[in-house]
Amino acid sequence: MVDRSSAAPTPRTRDPFNMAAHWGGETAKFGWYMALRALTDARAARLARNQAHRGDTRADRSAAASSTPSSTSPSSTGPSSAPPTAASASEAGQTNKDPTSQAGAQGAPEQRRAAPGQRELLRALARFRMQDARMVGEGLAAPAEPLAEGVARHVSRVRAMLADLPRALERHQDRDATSAKQEAGAEGLPDYFTQDFHFQDGGYLSERSAQLYDVQVDTLFLGSANAMRRAALRPIADVMAGRDQRQVKLLDVACGTGRFLREVRRQYPAMQLTGIDLSQPYLDEAARHMEGLRHVRLQAGNGEALPFEDASQDIVTTIFLFHELPPQVRRTVAGEMARVLKPGGRMIFIDSLQRGDEPGWDGMLEAFPVRFHEPYYRSYLIDDLHAVFEEAGLRVTATWNAFLSKVIVCDKP
Repeated sequence: MVDRSSAAPTPRTRDPFNMAAHWGGETAKFGWYMALRALTDARAARLARNQAHRGDTRADRSAAASSTPSSTSPSSTGPSSAPPTAASASEAGQTNKDPTSQAGAQGAPEQRRAAPGQRELLRALARFRMQDARMVGEGLAAPAEPLAEGVARHVSRVRAMLADLPRALERHQDRDATSAKQEAGAEGLPDYFTQDFHFQDGGYLSERSAQLYDVQVDTLFLGSANAMRRAALRPIADVMAGRDQRQVKLLDVACGTGRFLREVRRQYPAMQLTGIDLSQPYLDEAARHMEGLRHVRLQAGNGEALPFEDASQDIVTTIFLFHELPPQVRRTVAGEMARVLKPGGRMIFIDSLQRGDEPGWDGMLEAFPVRFHEPYYRSYLIDDLHAVFEEAGLRVTATWNAFLSKVIVCDKP
């Protein structure tokens, strides 16, 4: 008799009931976030108009810097907590100009790169959602939980996000990304981390930011954030075939609010899971997300110096981290992930698409750091990630795109 708490799922076992249930739940989630995105865009536009009518010079500056119309299409990078208060990256990318370039400062004609329209993005999202549902049908992932946190908590956080829109607009207009340095937990953390990514109040170091993060992410990406994270479950299933999950250790580097760890725990209830992150408020939020499931070890720590022994982990994952790291830090973190992996272990990387990954989408990608505070995103777009991982001692075995993200699978010889 098979102990289902420790046996790996059988790959490609068709389960049409779970697949249909998953598709239905994700379709409802998509519709909800489509409506919520439209609401937040409309409110943000109204706030900007009101400020401009009152002669608010900050609103005038923002309008001059961001003259594209708002839309309900998704943004361009991996899940971020940027408040959806400005035009979408897909729209902005059609007339993208790098304001930090010398040519831009001199008033030269702006550089235009191809960017997908809303219909193209929504078609791509529909195809990706079907791939996600098929993975559930194959038994590689548990059916999605549209409101894992509960209706009451979700509604409370949606209301908080809407209430934060005026302040979010002001932060964006002021271009002030320094509030994170004033948070109690900022002392001793790397300078690159103690800034307000996406102009969040308190950056990644405030409790309020941690509580709003997931609803902001899914509003921005129309409910697809977890589906992009779930793409890591397929290469995990390949590793787990025939193995006792009770003997397998998985480390998630920069686990954030723990959404991916919850997906892993629901699929592998006995696997030894650890999440590490620099932000204690986000780790506290991750602990809340893991309520009702078996224990997951959550630990504060820096990916540049992972507090684990050499060759101690069977699987290491990192999701939507590298685009927020300086180039040299990416290499340091890659080396640390390789160090803690066992020989024969697997590293799974998910982050934003890079330039050239999707034909005609580069303008959308390049618009993102123009609109939000993403100081290392431009270098990420052109970094040779395969070389980064291979220099760390890993062997790239597979790579593919997952909607707005890319997956890279590496094994340690």
